[in-house]
Amino acid sequence: MGIVAGLDSSPDFTRIVVCDADTGAVLKQGYAPHPTENPDGGRPSDVDPQAWLLSLGEAAGGGLLEGVQAIGVSAQQNAVVPLDQHGNTVRPALVGNDRRAQVAAADLIDGLGSREAWAQAVGVVPQAAHPVTKLRWLAKTEPEAAQRVAALMQAHDWLVWQLLGRPARRTTDRGGASGTGYWSAATGSYRPDLVELALGHQAMLPEVIGPAEAAGTTPEGLLISAGTGETMAAAFGLGVQQGDAVVSLGASGSVMAVHHEALVDASGTITSLADATGMHLPVVHTLNAVRVLRGAAEMLGVPDLEGLSELAMKSTPGAHGLVLLPYLEGEKTPNLPHAAGTLTGLRRESMRPEHLARAAFEGMLCGLGDALDVLRGRGVEVRRVFLLGAAAELPAVQAAAPMLFGTQVVVPQPADYAAIGAARQAAWALNGQLPYWQGASAQVFEPGEEHAVGQAVRQQYRTVREQTHPGAL
Repeated sequence: MGIVAGLDSSPDFTRIVVCDADTGAVLKQGYAPHPTENPDGGRPSDVDPQAWLLSLGEAAGGGLLEGVQAIGVSAQQNAVVPLDQHGNTVRPALVGNDRRAQVAAADLIDGLGSREAWAQAVGVVPQAAHPVTKLRWLAKTEPEAAQRVAALMQAHDWLVWQLLGRPARRTTDRGGASGTGYWSAATGSYRPDLVELALGHQAMLPEVIGPAEAAGTTPEGLLISAGTGETMAAAFGLGVQQGDAVVSLGASGSVMAVHHEALVDASGTITSLADATGMHLPVVHTLNAVRVLRGAAEMLGVPDLEGLSELAMKSTPGAHGLVLLPYLEGEKTPNLPHAAGTLTGLRRESMRPEHLARAAFEGMLCGLGDALDVLRGRGVEVRRVFLLGAAAELPAVQAAAPMLFGTQVVVPQPADYAAIGAARQAAWALNGQLPYWQGASAQVFEPGEEHAVGQAVRQQYRTVREQTHPGAL
């Protein structure tokens, strides 16, 4: 019993939900934007963590947290807060959208020997966004600052630590640790040698605690749970479990699923993360998702994605033979960094706007279907797919996804799932047992009789992919 709160500190804002610990019913909500330090209004790559605290305080204003007994914290992933020996920030936090470390990622891969070596070591192949890569960039670009780094935290670790009054004990959780590039979900242990490889010396790392453990209690008696990254918190808030996959439709795409063990993938296609419950979250990324739709809309002179969807619905499955390989920015799955998009099957009768619109939706979803197949090929069970992102509301997506994925598709009602997941974690730590909360309200779509049609469309796509990029998957 009791009242709990979930706090989600994303790159752009803080959201807080106050929930009944037994049922998960949302009682109150708070919101505040994060101040931006970029003159152009874009997301900065360096952020003073104090901005997160200011936003938190504003979101919690008006007595929002009165009566709350426990708080869970979710925060943006891949943000690194470097601390000196006194616990003060050496420099602003390096946050997840930072692209400056691309060369550093290549350096780290060479430093350990190969992509396969990293996948075996920690389940993560370094990319610009990963904390371990940011450490390499810091060591190479700001060596004086790097030498002063005595301890490392991520965004949710730092916020939990601040809420607790900066105690001697610093903690994190399995989910957050698994994305750093120096903690392995497979072994459940840090690789300090990889921190040294990146930073040039060792640094103190937070203790990794279990999903139901509390990080501590404030002097006022408020319990603070372990916290976790936004991805893990959102999965927990959605209530996904083994047999579920989550497909996220952003400019790029991601497919993750709940699995009972860590998947070590020598190719680096699968990133082996841990979830917020003690299970695992293997993730496969694609570079091209909604950017494919936006590009098609611009090409066709359609003002928005809703108009593109309406146009696509005038076509039929298979888009009259048009196949769009949506590798507009190269691709990660399959690994084709220098590829370009390809449109094939042009005939006089197929050269109509509605068929190109349909091909864009099918190409995007077939690309994500390839990512799903990577997980299925490693024994991951997928009985249903949760579809997230604004594009999940488009009728053309909802019509095509079930038959192309070959499984039930669930489109949850938009909600603050990361904050809800953080609140659910707080309830777990408070009451000592995993709370059963009602799942998200959602629309459910079945593949039905069109399953065979969808598989024919997938096969048409595979044939073109294999002809254009032999052996790519």
